[in-house]
Amino acid sequence: MKRFIQRYADGTRMNHWAVAMLFFCAALSGLAFFHPALYFFTMLFGGGPWTRILHPFFGVLMVLGFVLLFAKVWRENTWKPRDTEWLKAAPHLMQTGHERDMPAVGKYNAGQKLVFWLFGISLLLLFITGFVFWQPWFADYFAIPLRRIAVVVHAASAVVLVLSVIVHVYAAIWVKGTMRAMTRGTVTEAWARQNHPLWYQETTGKK
Repeated sequence: MKRFIQRYADGTRMNHWAVAMLFFCAALSGLAFFHPALYFFTMLFGGGPWTRILHPFFGVLMVLGFVLLFAKVWRENTWKPRDTEWLKAAPHLMQTGHERDMPAVGKYNAGQKLVFWLFGISLLLLFITGFVFWQPWFADYFAIPLRRIAVVVHAASAVVLVLSVIVHVYAAIWVKGTMRAMTRGTVTEAWARQNHPLWYQETTGKK
């Protein structure tokens, strides 16, 4: 009989999925203006004018949602010496797919922590630069050269964020049993022992 451990509270999971939905809205509406070939995405938001209006609001709400999530989990994502060792052994994991030879980790491994901090940095840059060229509210307060730089940084940060999300989703699917953590809030004891042994010991008191 499988035994389960709670990994995420209901509030954390709701927060996560709200940010995820806002990310897809912000990403698709932003891609619509990234290249003419992607302009068809505006049909999802009521046409070009509405897409341009809604995109920054999607972005602001996404950042605010991530700030709430950040406040809950940032301590568990601080870098530790064992994370450096895990990162050095990561090529072996990618080749074999076996975690049993990897250094023991806590609630998050080094790869998850890197993705988390990439989320945070890219969202911060997107938030700041977005205001610099947000018409008609704030753009006029900034010089045109600064607006142009902000557009480039905004686009580059968006690319980093999208790639980070792709890695995040792929890893969640690749490691069997991980999706359950964000859909039901629990994981099996076997999953916890194999993938996050230090967190398993801390949570259950078992070796």
